[in-house]
Amino acid sequence: MASNKRGKVWLAAAGLVVSKEGKWLVVKKSYGGLKGKWSIPAGFVDEGETADEAAVREVKEETGLDCEVKGLIGLRTGVIEEVTSDNLLLFLLEVKGEGLISIQEREIVEAAYLSPAELMEDADTSVLIHYLIGLGKLQNLPGKEGLDPGNLFGYTTYKLFF
Repeated sequence: MASNKRGKVWLAAAGLVVSKEGKWLVVKKSYGGLKGKWSIPAGFVDEGETADEAAVREVKEETGLDCEVKGLIGLRTGVIEEVTSDNLLLFLLEVKGEGLISIQEREIVEAAYLSPAELMEDADTSVLIHYLIGLGKLQNLPGKEGLDPGNLFGYTTYKLFF
């Protein structure tokens, strides 16, 4: 059964970093359903942060790389065991500066930049990555900040990705 720690509605964020050479930053986690599989750095959105901020934080925590958001690629959504709504927003990120990979050894076994061809041939590549590569060109919905939604809901941060 899915963990109750986060309730029955989960919101996670992932950050896909594509190098100038077209290689994708991928990690192998040491736990969970993706243990030992190449996956995109990801984790749950914390209280007080936006989903795009969570993607940047997760990439930093798992790989040591400082990134900025370039846009929203898409949404993965599903229901686990007919109970838990599991939702992941996938953002396109770009590394700031040169950046060397430094893994978070508690959660990550390995991190690397691999080409889409290498990932397609590797049996340890996640289903999500296979699907994304199969699309060919990834969509990228750019973010917009600085909009004022008014006082109605009390937003302290407000961003749109369309």
